[in-house]
Amino acid sequence: MTRASSMRWLSLLCRVGVGGVFIYAAIDKLLHPGAFATAISHYRLVPYALLHVSAMLLPVVEAVAGLALVIGWQRRGAALICGVLLVVFLAAIASALSRGLDISCGCFNTDGGHAVGVGLLWRDLLLLLACLPPLLARHGGWGLDRDR
Repeated sequence: MTRASSMRWLSLLCRVGVGGVFIYAAIDKLLHPGAFATAISHYRLVPYALLHVSAMLLPVVEAVAGLALVIGWQRRGAALICGVLLVVFLAAIASALSRGLDISCGCFNTDGGHAVGVGLLWRDLLLLLACLPPLLARHGGWGLDRDR
């Protein structure tokens, strides 16, 4: 297997993996925006005036970016959006941990789910690293984008 072929496969695996996680994470949030707004409020980072807008907009961005990654459409932009979101998530989790908040992350399930902890930091950091191959690879693997 050539280096280019290996990078193409790595990019494809990362695209499908990260994109799938983002799509899965968006589903429950889209179905329960009020509960997701409550989960966001527990972090105490978003002003009340932006809380419901954030709870409605974030899962849509997650779903669209995830779908774009999976199908390989605008893969670099989608990987960048996912990466930026992951940096925001990492900052929110680190902030909650540093303030000793005992809250649910609101990541995949709006009625409980994972407690905020160091494990979430590692998971999101690994997802962030998985955004790099589709973002940086010359060839994005198979998808709707033409290789440039």
